[in-house]
Amino acid sequence: MERNDDASEGMDAVRRLRRLDACAVSDALDRMKLKGVINGVPRQSGEGRIAGRVVTVKLGVGQPPGGRPRHLGTTAVELAGSTDIIVIEQHANEEAGSWGGLLSLGASVRGVAGVIADGPVRDIDDARALQFPIFTRTLTAKTARGRIVELGTNVPIMFDGVAVNPGDYALADSSAVIFIAAADIGRVLDTAEVIAAKESAMANALRAGEPIGTVMGGDYEHMLRD
Repeated sequence: MERNDDASEGMDAVRRLRRLDACAVSDALDRMKLKGVINGVPRQSGEGRIAGRVVTVKLGVGQPPGGRPRHLGTTAVELAGSTDIIVIEQHANEEAGSWGGLLSLGASVRGVAGVIADGPVRDIDDARALQFPIFTRTLTAKTARGRIVELGTNVPIMFDGVAVNPGDYALADSSAVIFIAAADIGRVLDTAEVIAAKESAMANALRAGEPIGTVMGGDYEHMLRD
């Protein structure tokens, strides 16, 4: 029963997060003095905003768990669904692909919301043809074979200095990538929704003909303190 309740709460949080953009969530994190906003990670394929719960993949050099290699990313694809985003750490090799075309196809077939990679991605044209959302700074043609292995799935990772854990939440759009700890998601959503509602009211006021200086006066400057 508890697992069903947790799953229902997680799905509700994802639905709410998908209604918000990165700027509103960033403002909420600012107000709450929480970290998690990462700039400069562009969308390389797909369209629009993605949001969901995090399934992590940690890549690097060394021996895979149990000493038996498995193609990187496949476990994450099998675990993930439509409310999930696969988030990858690959800091070991600046050229080795941390995600590729067959993985994009497999994830797309399962309805996975998207991938956010802190490391190079290959076969990006395949992902674009699928309209499968991928956010990453770097593209490559070089294979992971002989260069990196999967060190773990659903383990703690670091993404550009931000700690990301399995079951956390992620949002990515053209403005930023944002990670939110599972323990903070409720209050972050509450705060972001209030901010988004205030901005929506301000936009309506502008459409109604109110002067922009009036609309974006004191209320706007003190929005994060209220």
